[in-house]
Amino acid sequence: MADRKRAEQFGRRAETAIALWLRLRGWRILDRRVRTPRGEIDLIALHRGTLVFVEVKARLRNAETALMAVNQHRIVEAARYWVGRHPNHQGRDMRFDVILLASARWPRHVRHAFETSERTTGSWL
Repeated sequence: MADRKRAEQFGRRAETAIALWLRLRGWRILDRRVRTPRGEIDLIALHRGTLVFVEVKARLRNAETALMAVNQHRIVEAARYWVGRHPNHQGRDMRFDVILLASARWPRHVRHAFETSERTTGSWL
């Protein structure tokens, strides 16, 4: 149980650090730790007019294994839910990124980490 709690705390700190890192790169963070009935989204941001749903995967040792833990279906469903409740963002170009983070390493930003079966525009609601 202590390991799980430690990992959860590490994950929260990682999300905060990545939000700051993205802000410093000119991204506008719209929402954090979004929980919906369909899933959770770590960060929602605007970058150069594109709505980006960001999954932060932090591991204490090896960030590469974290990419395998991304549940694409849940993130897409949560994104649909969020956009449905924020009509001012409907119609924007959208994408799904994953940022991998491990202790004592620079973040690895995977842009367009996955696609939905539909085009990633605001019309997929």
